[in-house]
Amino acid sequence: MNAPATILPHSPLDRLTFGNSFAALPPSFYTRLMPTPLPAPYLVDTSAGAADLIGLDPAAFADDEFIQAFSGNRLLPGSQPLAAVYSGHQFGVWAGQLGDGRAILLGDVAGNDGGRLELQLKGSGMTPYSRMGDGRAVLRSSIREYLCSEAMAALGIPTSRALSVIGSNQLAMRETQETTAVVTRMAPSFVRFGSFEHWYYNNQHDALKTLADYVIAQSYPELLDSDNPYQALLAEVTRRTAHLMAQWQAVGFMHGVMNTDNMSILGLTLDYGPFGFMEAYDPRHICNHTDQQGRYSYQMQPQIGHWNCFALGQALLPLIGSVEATEEALKHYQAQYAAKLDDLLHAKLGLQTRQPDDDKLFDAMFGVMQASHVDFTLFFRSLGELRQDDPASDTVLRDLFIDRAGFDAWALQYRARLKAENSQDQARKLAMHATNPKYVLRNYLAQIAIEKAQNKDFSEVRKLLQILEKPFDEQAQHAQYAALPPDWAGALEVSCSS
Repeated sequence: MNAPATILPHSPLDRLTFGNSFAALPPSFYTRLMPTPLPAPYLVDTSAGAADLIGLDPAAFADDEFIQAFSGNRLLPGSQPLAAVYSGHQFGVWAGQLGDGRAILLGDVAGNDGGRLELQLKGSGMTPYSRMGDGRAVLRSSIREYLCSEAMAALGIPTSRALSVIGSNQLAMRETQETTAVVTRMAPSFVRFGSFEHWYYNNQHDALKTLADYVIAQSYPELLDSDNPYQALLAEVTRRTAHLMAQWQAVGFMHGVMNTDNMSILGLTLDYGPFGFMEAYDPRHICNHTDQQGRYSYQMQPQIGHWNCFALGQALLPLIGSVEATEEALKHYQAQYAAKLDDLLHAKLGLQTRQPDDDKLFDAMFGVMQASHVDFTLFFRSLGELRQDDPASDTVLRDLFIDRAGFDAWALQYRARLKAENSQDQARKLAMHATNPKYVLRNYLAQIAIEKAQNKDFSEVRKLLQILEKPFDEQAQHAQYAALPPDWAGALEVSCSS
């Protein structure tokens, strides 16, 4: 198949002036190659919020040059496309060399915040790292990643972003034949824990140092003056990862595949596959149908985050210089996670002060939630409506519980705790509604949008994005998107093919 042509000057995309910092690394870090053109591409949806991060006028979305550029059919001037190599532990087992098997990095462009953002086409064709894959992404998984990337950003959770989804009638085989698509992902860096593991396990310590120096210079320049910049790098990545795990837990988000090759060196949520948001609360819930052992269940995510940081520490050991210094960088993970989650839980319950028994209140809350398998998002959103002196106001909240007596007993404790800090109902409600989303990307909502898109109706993708961009707003006209999932949603399964 022919390589992409170059987009001509005076395109609406002229604003995107490419740099290629990753391409300046030695050739062993990547393979230069062109995206494989996507036959007869069509626009599925675009994110104005993501475009704004790189100063791209949404008017460019209507131009055919946009579709051609972000389907991989034409090369943007200055871009030096490449696929990066990395390795990793998958489901706790060393998998050896992996790499960008269906993603091609176009380069980096200036962001509105003064930094730079890399643009990557996911689903843009085979690379030397595709192993047995076809290099394509299907429309289903592309829409899921697109919507969840933007939804997580709106929730205030660190994440890669998604600029667009471009579809095609070209087919690829998954469980069945499905149409293909390309999603454009954006992040300051797509370097992973597994990028460091690759050089460590291949005993190439010079390359390991080159990568670490690059990451520090590009993303953590404040660490350059540290006594041991590599130890400082590990400590900062460990801190960010601990905080990210707490943020996931606080909104009920489950990643599904927390392999080290899917862990961002910047502490971003990366590589959306079989993710899910908790509905009927069960800490043992496994969102990934492929994960038969439950390694990546909801309750395991914080522990796996810690495990992955240890894997990164092992890879950085030759640079840090000693086991003791490496352990020093890792030792604060649990305290950082616990402190961040404690802050988030206090905010979710509208508590402005700390009391010695707050952990018992939280534990009791999760206990009654689990006993009745209460919808996670609805519970916390409804809790903001509770009034201290009017138990009769609990009707909607109470009706979420099978064990209403259990809820009543906990609500009594909660009310006493609110009174102990002279909480004011209206102010607390506003604060809680600003931290507890009304709208999250439930799998069944994504499925409805996907099925319509597969029939060339992209209106539900657009509508869902607009709702998810304002997850804390009431949006009374869209209240049905915050309702309990229908019965058929319980039969939905997502797997690594998602």
